[in-house]
Amino acid sequence: MPNPNRGSCGFQSTEFEQEYERPSKSELKRQMTALQKLGAELIAEPRDRVKRVPMPEDVRDAILECQLIKDHEGRRRQLQYVGKKMRSLEEHELAAIQKMLDSWKGLSKADTAAMHAIERRRDKLLTDDKALTVLLEENPQLEAQHLRTLIRNARKEQAENKPPKAYREIFQILKSLQAPAAQTTDEEDDVEED
Repeated sequence: MPNPNRGSCGFQSTEFEQEYERPSKSELKRQMTALQKLGAELIAEPRDRVKRVPMPEDVRDAILECQLIKDHEGRRRQLQYVGKKMRSLEEHELAAIQKMLDSWKGLSKADTAAMHAIERRRDKLLTDDKALTVLLEENPQLEAQHLRTLIRNARKEQAENKPPKAYREIFQILKSLQAPAAQTTDEEDDVEED
């Protein structure tokens, strides 16, 4: 049997309802967790990348310190400290950090695709002699004899299961050919932004 003293008392009023002007505890906790995850993403990045992120020195130092800690419990505490430091940042600083992380994710995908393209070209050089002719036509500055020697040595290494020294050297040459092209497109983008 329901208790008559519980529930509705016969009148409706918003007089006793409290209006909150601040976020709820749950919302604050979600925001803190999101900032801690952002800090964890920064910690997972290489040190030289973290040093380029626009943020206050104390936050950067906390992140770099956390990268050095190997002990599980110590790392967990430092990660919480990084989260606390991240809460001190302004909204525009957090947006800049997030934008930088997002650009790295896209950049790393582009870098991976470029590396795969270089690997495919190297494999084509080893299997098809016409590929070397095309490469030399596109890049007349390359030494044809040196490349032929490297290709011959790389084929020999593969056949004899030796360490792929020449194979790697071919990759580095092809990578150096792509680097100037990437730099010129970056410079063109910088000119367009000005």
